[in-house]
Amino acid sequence: MMIETATEPRAASPLRGKRILVAKPGLDGHDAGAKVVALAMRDAGAEVIYTGLRKSPAYIARVAIDEDVDAVGLSILSGSHKELVAETIAALKEEDAGDIALFVGGTIPAEDIDALIEMGVRTVFTADMKLDDVVDAVAKALA
Repeated sequence: MMIETATEPRAASPLRGKRILVAKPGLDGHDAGAKVVALAMRDAGAEVIYTGLRKSPAYIARVAIDEDVDAVGLSILSGSHKELVAETIAALKEEDAGDIALFVGGTIPAEDIDALIEMGVRTVFTADMKLDDVVDAVAKALA
């Protein structure tokens, strides 16, 4: 009997074959949530690249291109989500990579979600969402 582990995703895993960059832009120093989401994406079959803390939008865009990712997930808890998203989108477009799917999670007030979607964010995730719902939403958006 074979036991499946996180390093051996099932063939039908929803994110199998997808490459996802999880990034922490700005000065926010809390990354536990980003790491939990990164692990959930990995367990769902994705190859996950994590940038670490305090990365600039330009750096995130460069890594996204160098790693040939399908999506970038930004984790933002600092309250500067609109500015950091706008800068990340601009950096991706500047590098001719504006087609990379962008997701945002963290401490995002409900009244800011529509503005982020209008900027080009595919989906906004909040702390009260279940990990399975986050994985399913990313898988659906990248299908």
